[in-house]
Amino acid sequence: MSKKILVIEDEIYLQNTLSEFLENEKFVVAKALDGEKGLEMAKSEKPDLILLDIVLPKKNGYEVLDEIKKDEKTKNIPVILLTNLESPEDIEKAFEKGASTYLVKSNYKLEDIVEKIKETLKDK
Repeated sequence: MSKKILVIEDEIYLQNTLSEFLENEKFVVAKALDGEKGLEMAKSEKPDLILLDIVLPKKNGYEVLDEIKKDEKTKNIPVILLTNLESPEDIEKAFEKGASTYLVKSNYKLEDIVEKIKETLKDK
């Protein structure tokens, strides 16, 4: 059965490119353009993994991550943060809040991101 990935990303081009790439790898993809919608979808769609940006409209990625990890229904879903923020403080904060992996967009190609997703799901 195909694994479902929820992509919460407000850059439409990146969201579409990532989605296409993931679909080509046989993943089922759900998409949200802001943190609020992403959180709703995390609860309703029950994805196998969430790819989450930090800088988002309505609710930022940290708030979304907090709520996902506090909720019994969603707390075990692995969350990979995919962001442009690269300060050690941001990275530390993400792991403290329960992120599985932290990827800085500019450091990774799409292939690498998909590999990280597969790696993370292997342990699930």
